[in-house]
Amino acid sequence: MGGPGKDHRRDRDDCAVPPHRPLAHRPLGSPLLGLPLAVMLLAGCVPAEQRPSGRVYPLPRHQPHDGLAVVTRPGGKGLHIWIETDTSRPGVCRPRWLPDAARLQGGNGPAPTSFGLAPREEFFQAQERGPVRLALRRQAEGLCRQRAPDSVFAWEPPPRTAAEHRPAVLPLLEEPDLLSDPRAIRRAEKQLLGLPLTPEDLEEPEEHQPGGS
Repeated sequence: MGGPGKDHRRDRDDCAVPPHRPLAHRPLGSPLLGLPLAVMLLAGCVPAEQRPSGRVYPLPRHQPHDGLAVVTRPGGKGLHIWIETDTSRPGVCRPRWLPDAARLQGGNGPAPTSFGLAPREEFFQAQERGPVRLALRRQAEGLCRQRAPDSVFAWEPPPRTAAEHRPAVLPLLEEPDLLSDPRAIRRAEKQLLGLPLTPEDLEEPEEHQPGGS
């Protein structure tokens, strides 16, 4: 009688939650200890391919240190964070954060790629992880050493909320910076076609006077 019953229990799923123990037979404090154990058992039952690996590693875009891969989803999906520098202050190089990260795919394989944009909320959530912030600091410092080797690196942590993000203020362009001089264009066209230049083509454009009409 006892043998078949034991075989039946042995064939049960290994991920099954242990049977409920009567309160009278539980040791003191066991409810507090049993809850984390049950959570661990349930988490261990999720197949590995359905869990994010949590990998964090450099993934350059154009040069070393200018990108970081963060796997946040199952199947190697996650974020490709772009890292930029801010050298607006003389002698100081600091990171300039772009919360519009690209969508990472194949992050667990040998040839990860990225495309499009991921929601900003995923970028902010990733900053809650200490390894991500540490890796971003290392990459930002390495990028500053390459782009501004004579400047001092100043660390500024990435924003964790939309309210903390402060977009960079870029200088406004004036009309002379936006429009090319027609004489310069005509001169370049004639030189390309091998046509002779006239004295009018050689005239330099007048300098723009601030506040002038």
